[in-house]
Amino acid sequence: MRAYPYPRLAGAVTARVTAVRLRGSGDSREKLDSKAYSVVEQVVALGMAERDDWQTARLALTATVPAREIETKGHWSDLAVVAVLTEGATNARTVARLAPDAEGGRDWVGEIEFDRDHHLDRASLTVHVVATVDGIEGRIIGSTDQEWMVDMSADAPLRDRRLDVSTVSFTRGAEWLRSFRDAPWVVDTSGRLPTVHLNSDFEGLVALVEGQGSKVESVVGEMLLAQMCADVWTAVFHTAVGDLEIEDDGTPLFPPDWRGAVLREMLPDIVPGRSDEDALREVYIRRIGEGSWASLQPRIQYAAARRAEVPQALAGTVRDIERLDQETQA
Repeated sequence: MRAYPYPRLAGAVTARVTAVRLRGSGDSREKLDSKAYSVVEQVVALGMAERDDWQTARLALTATVPAREIETKGHWSDLAVVAVLTEGATNARTVARLAPDAEGGRDWVGEIEFDRDHHLDRASLTVHVVATVDGIEGRIIGSTDQEWMVDMSADAPLRDRRLDVSTVSFTRGAEWLRSFRDAPWVVDTSGRLPTVHLNSDFEGLVALVEGQGSKVESVVGEMLLAQMCADVWTAVFHTAVGDLEIEDDGTPLFPPDWRGAVLREMLPDIVPGRSDEDALREVYIRRIGEGSWASLQPRIQYAAARRAEVPQALAGTVRDIERLDQETQA
């Protein structure tokens, strides 16, 4: 563990990408779908753009800092939050300063823009909290534990550049899976990142998910993937809420890893019109029995379906089936 000769933040600094916009020739612009970035994997996949002639990319960011610690300890002044995008292959470095979202709040927001020509493969995005400490300016007092990856060509926001899906026989696999032998898949949130276990005992399921087979099977496969993604969002939300750190005054804290990012993504749909902190407190209170936990379940399902874009997938599936029926009858 690295030691510093000055006081640093003990609380976690987190960051998430909230929007991605590309600019091409003639100042034409494209806002990428939310599927282009993952708060779980913490990856932006710019290869999902509908155009390949984009010249610059602009990422909207929200960083969360431990504001209460900063206020109570008083070690630091002239606070600044900066986002830094670097790539070793090209020695590129872009810095952007974020601004407080509200007076005395935990969130800092802003945008970082970079040129495509300055990057080759993957860039790392880190957020630092900088302050004056003991009269010395520019001290880094906190940083995000895990950087975001910005992939210039990937068509899926995956850190390991592969789907985190494990295909296994539930009847012959691990003992804990055998009780789920009738399920097409289960989501395991016990590891560093959530994993989907796909049941190979379901005849034809793997081929559907992998997009193999006929046009009809491909259409059904897209719907299955959307539902699988919704199940992942639901599972990780419940995992995150079920393992919160609680302060002495009973205030629940956002986890510093992907669980915290998932909560911040989903809470606006689950407890609308409230700040992230108030929404988390409301969800926590209901979960421990001081309110109706059951009444929140439809909101959780709705938030998960929105993030997985189930409505769009369902609408697309209906349209594709209708089109295929018309082609068959013609």
